Amino acid sequence: MDLTWTTEERAFRKEVQDFVHAKLPAELRAKAFAHHRVTREEFVFWHNTLTDHGWGAPSWPKEYGGTGWNPVQRLIFEIESFKAGAPRLIPFGLSKIGPEHMKYGTQAQKDHFLPRMLRLEDWWCQGYSEPGSGSDLASLKTRAERVGDRYIINGQKTWTTMAHHADWIFCLTRTDTSAKAQRGISMILIDMKQPGVTVRPIRTLDGGAEVNEVWLENVEAPLENLVGEENQGWTYAKYLLGHERGGIAGIGHCHRELAILKSLAERTMASGEALSLSTRVRDSINRVEGQLLALELMVLRVAAGETDPGPKASILKIRGSELQMELARLQMQVAGADAWPYDPEWMFAQSEDHGPSPEYSPAAAAAYFDMRKTAIYGGTNEVQKGIIAKQIIGV
Repeated sequence: MDLTWTTEERAFRKEVQDFVHAKLPAELRAKAFAHHRVTREEFVFWHNTLTDHGWGAPSWPKEYGGTGWNPVQRLIFEIESFKAGAPRLIPFGLSKIGPEHMKYGTQAQKDHFLPRMLRLEDWWCQGYSEPGSGSDLASLKTRAERVGDRYIINGQKTWTTMAHHADWIFCLTRTDTSAKAQRGISMILIDMKQPGVTVRPIRTLDGGAEVNEVWLENVEAPLENLVGEENQGWTYAKYLLGHERGGIAGIGHCHRELAILKSLAERTMASGEALSLSTRVRDSINRVEGQLLALELMVLRVAAGETDPGPKASILKIRGSELQMELARLQMQVAGADAWPYDPEWMFAQSEDHGPSPEYSPAAAAAYFDMRKTAIYGGTNEVQKGIIAKQIIGV
């Protein structure tokens, strides 16, 4: 297959660059390149800016209000948006439960939820992992008991990203306790704003609280909030995780972090300070840039197939997470002594007095700590290697 950019693709790339340059506020761009936290309101603002332009759902077909872009266009959009400093599009609706609704949802679920995702009117989170049921997800214990015209749900979810913002959670629950392992699991949509739902933050190494514990105590969900068929949730979970793992490759994010890395190196050398083992540092930057190009080409090959990526998604997840961690490590190395000190409160600063400044290293330590999680979420890299061994090698 031909993996060079065509004339039309180069024109589209320029269109994306021009749009993001014109519409992205300078303060949001500065936050991205200083590794500052983006607020809920800022995420919603950027999402709606794109939606107003018809770009709010890059991976959706036009029939559901999406762009209808092909895989190359989606990749170009991701790379150029991240390189320009734009916030990411929150994936839990657009890239996860949205496609799930399109394939397995009822018409009523599609009609109600999909239009609201386009405007981020509903903020979604993912209820999969539990204490003791992370890599071994099939051992989950959250129960959903069918009582009349509704389910009564009890249990606990953990590592629930952005649950503190969420209006809804798509939740794996056990609906048949007599079934073995993957059998007897259902996916149910749960309103997070009702009594019985408790969200508690988990402080991460970078000082943030993006992930949470979610407690469900006698929480209710009408039967129409079941996704697909009862006790078939494992099938839907695997479909969703295939989408997630491909996205974890984080091509756009890697391009932005590479730009930050190069900027740090240039700034250090321009100031007259010698980079420790500078030749080795340059070699490391060149090496990671080559690896990023190779990963980008692989993403194109997988995406161009337009089929379930299967174990290839696991390969993308492993390499993408490794590259994100390596870029963060190199930023630490290049920033030197300036990389270590950081104030978690500064990550949330909004005022001009405490905002991002090009005179300082962009919270390299905080970014390094934060990126360690990429090897864990979406299924640990060790689990992905098991999937590859079983499905490709056959062991």
